[in-house]
Amino acid sequence: MRISVIAVLPAQEPLRESAEAAIAGRPAAIPLEATNVPPNFQIDPTFSAVAVGTGNPADTSLASLDAQQSDNFVVRGFVEADTPEQVPAIVDGRPIYSDPEIAPFPTCGGSPSVGGIVDVEAGLQLPAMHGRGLDGDGVAVAVMDTGINLSYLSGKLRRMPRFDAFNSWTPPGGLTSPGTHAIGHGTMCAFDALIGAPKATLLDYPILSSSSPGGAMTGRTLSIAIQAYAKLLAFWAVAFAGPHYKGMVVTNSWGIYHPSWDFPAGHPGRYIDNPNHPFTLLVGVLAQSGADIVFAAGNCGASCPSPRCQGLTSGTIMGANASRDVLTLGGCDTTKQWVGYSSQGPSIRGMSQEKPDVATYTHFLGSEVSGVGSPDTGTSTACPVAAGCMAAIRTRLSPTAVSPAALFAQVRALAAGPPGIAGPGWNPDYGYGLLDPNAAAMAFGV
Repeated sequence: MRISVIAVLPAQEPLRESAEAAIAGRPAAIPLEATNVPPNFQIDPTFSAVAVGTGNPADTSLASLDAQQSDNFVVRGFVEADTPEQVPAIVDGRPIYSDPEIAPFPTCGGSPSVGGIVDVEAGLQLPAMHGRGLDGDGVAVAVMDTGINLSYLSGKLRRMPRFDAFNSWTPPGGLTSPGTHAIGHGTMCAFDALIGAPKATLLDYPILSSSSPGGAMTGRTLSIAIQAYAKLLAFWAVAFAGPHYKGMVVTNSWGIYHPSWDFPAGHPGRYIDNPNHPFTLLVGVLAQSGADIVFAAGNCGASCPSPRCQGLTSGTIMGANASRDVLTLGGCDTTKQWVGYSSQGPSIRGMSQEKPDVATYTHFLGSEVSGVGSPDTGTSTACPVAAGCMAAIRTRLSPTAVSPAALFAQVRALAAGPPGIAGPGWNPDYGYGLLDPNAAAMAFGV
């Protein structure tokens, strides 16, 4: 059988040209006749190459990801194997990595909402933050999801949110313009981010929708997220160096539900427990370059796991969701009670263990994208709520002054104690406690 994989190939001119064209928004197909490809690997020419520097997280920087400087490039392609278990780790001297399915994290149940936006604002002390000018003005929020519907948002908010179409992204083969996607999960995430940062500028990165020429689904495998993050890295390299944005927050309400979606345990190219996977490498470079990256913990909590978890409720915070470079969010309702579908820690072995980092609100009446009266649910909601709070803080706190790692450390240190849990420290449900963005902001003097 033919299995889709990701390969890392050495630099060569066709790959440099493809990577540069993709960043510039030009046709970026890889010319097969001019590309040196391992004989046992069939490259997908419709998938543009992505620069990954040395491919080693320890010495890969934003500058090394320039296509003219990069030593290596990620490409997508296929290998022949009877089963995923038989996919080779190395093909003709080049490492092979998994390209697993990815999916959003909506919740499992149909229970009614607990509170609404006013309760979220009060619980996070957002009126106090907004009163001090911490409202996301001048900060970009990249929504990595199914796409944003601006028309719906403007109607719901009764104002047009700030939106940067030029620096948004359309996947290869995508026919929908930024901001005009179907109303759904991505629109919910955008709405929830604007609760904390009403003046932030949205960027639309629809990694979970779209199909490429030939019918191959690109919007639901990790490779499309690699392309999206490459575009975001290129944007941030310009935006952060100039006067365009004060900061950037990236919200990710998606991930892997079960290890069976990935290569088998022990395969060196597996994603979910591998900090050296190319996607996780790009996440780390973006974080180290000053972007605040927020991920949802997942919806495999022991009390109400999603059916897609296949009954697994331990070690289910996986992949980049468990990276040390990101803030990982669990969920609680507006009464501060942990919601039973929120994935619990510790995360999968091989990744940062004390995940989630903190918990915040979900399951409240918010965007109503699923119908009038429907709640915003899942750690899919907690994630953008927290992302909006980080964007609010960044209104007056530059990433050059306080790095994402330092900001997240303060968020963990000043998290509020959850109900019924005695003493400080990390616990599997809430992480270090309930998100308290106002306390973190005041600790930095903003």
